[in-house]
Amino acid sequence: MTSTGFLSVFAPSFALGGPVLLGLWGVLRSRGQARAASPSPAWDWKLILASMLLYALSFSLIFFVQELFLVLPKAFTPGLRPTLFHNNHNWDGDNPLAKLFQGTGALATLILAALCAYWLKRCPPRSALWRMFALWMVFHGCYQALPQFVVGAIFPGNDVGMAMEYLQWSAATKTVAALLAMALIVWIAVRLLRPLLSLAAQADEVATPGRRAGFVFRVATLPGLLALPLIIAMRVPGSLDQVAIVPVAEYVIGLWWMQAAAWFAIPARAGETTPVRSIAVPLLALIALTLIFHLILRPGIAFY
Repeated sequence: MTSTGFLSVFAPSFALGGPVLLGLWGVLRSRGQARAASPSPAWDWKLILASMLLYALSFSLIFFVQELFLVLPKAFTPGLRPTLFHNNHNWDGDNPLAKLFQGTGALATLILAALCAYWLKRCPPRSALWRMFALWMVFHGCYQALPQFVVGAIFPGNDVGMAMEYLQWSAATKTVAALLAMALIVWIAVRLLRPLLSLAAQADEVATPGRRAGFVFRVATLPGLLALPLIIAMRVPGSLDQVAIVPVAEYVIGLWWMQAAAWFAIPARAGETTPVRSIAVPLLALIALTLIFHLILRPGIAFY
């Protein structure tokens, strides 16, 4: 079997089957453990709705950064005339460097994710809203970029795949990059659980593996699912891959691993953040960004 054939089978099995098996193991492992004595915590709908809005907002911000940094290098390259849209970018003309610059978008989002991760680690915001925003920026910055290395190793026509072709990466190098990206996908999901669990107002909310899995579902998995229609609304009209495939794939690849790993998460200190008192700020920010996407970016901005 060729390396491309191996990745074509292993990558989807890893993305879909891995979280399912890990989650089942977590459920079975926790059956013999003591249950929390206190009643199940009530759902904090302000926190859930804020997470939904910030998930959609940060997805679109990261996507904009990715497309902007796909366009900017081309704008300064002789012979290329790029245009930025709300769900894609395009260019006219020809220059061999265009293929290389198809990798700059993923690089930019990874750098932004690293900066937000540093912010979250070294100076974690006291506000639950800002901490959640930083967390979702790390999430989207990583999970919009890392899967591209896997796809690029299989299909050379995707953004990162074109950069790999320009750099003349061998099949072995592409396979190593894809496997490393898959390992990082799991590692980042595990690392993001601690700041996510720190959003709990009371220690009882995250006292047991089952409680931690429930908290992750309420504050991340469910809001991410509810955010998908909001994200898609910002990206229409367009082809299926431009509008829906990217947000849905990112949700499955990232949040399924986070949900599955929640059964094994180390308890975080609860009550570190000030509670969400209003969702007005993320709601207004999302509305404003949606208007920018449709009124300014959708017609296209020429960078030449």
